[in-house]
Amino acid sequence: MTRKQARTTIILSSLAVLAVAVGIILFAMKDTIVFFYTPSDIAEKHVAAGTRIRLGGMVLEGSWQKPDATHHVFVVTDTLKNMTVSYNGLMPDLFREGQGVVAEGVVDANGNLTADTVLAKHDENYMPKDVADKLKERGVKLGKGAGS
Repeated sequence: MTRKQARTTIILSSLAVLAVAVGIILFAMKDTIVFFYTPSDIAEKHVAAGTRIRLGGMVLEGSWQKPDATHHVFVVTDTLKNMTVSYNGLMPDLFREGQGVVAEGVVDANGNLTADTVLAKHDENYMPKDVADKLKERGVKLGKGAGS
């Protein structure tokens, strides 16, 4: 084997080992990746029960119910579709009806979200860019700095 062939063999072997390592890393991460959806996306894609998702949109006016001190039920909308969210825990101080929210959790058999995390915007002009973009696509008018 010449020097050139040996060098080529080493380079190709290194690339193969690197490809296998990247494949293993991506396979290991597949269970931790959480996709972002709006209520319309969930209806269109028929997200299966038990799927972990991140739901974004606006809290529908008049939908927030507090059956007890730590249990909350509210509806997230993108103006086309709505999705009910159930959450056990303390709500962020800035959580309000008619404002942007991102809830992360698992879709149940009824097509509702059982959330374990709820995030509310932190000032009048902020909303996560993904949420703002999806809502703008649906024709919702947002504040001056939303999505920045």
